[in-house]
Amino acid sequence: MTGRQFIARVRRWARSRNLEARFVASEGAGSHGTLYAGERRTTVKDRRKEIGRGLLNKMLADLGIDRDDF
Repeated sequence: MTGRQFIARVRRWARSRNLEARFVASEGAGSHGTLYAGERRTTVKDRRKEIGRGLLNKMLADLGIDRDDF
């Protein structure tokens, strides 16, 4: 899954739970940005590159998303 796909899936997940989800590209160094879902946040690396399994699990944990719900 790429960073762009991850952002889209988090937005759908948040919408189904009546949470606001937004990506702020200016809140990150280089190609990184910050993704907010409700009151939680995580950093998303380059949106065009693949996200590894370990990083994906960490980002889901940062946002409080259960892997099975995603």
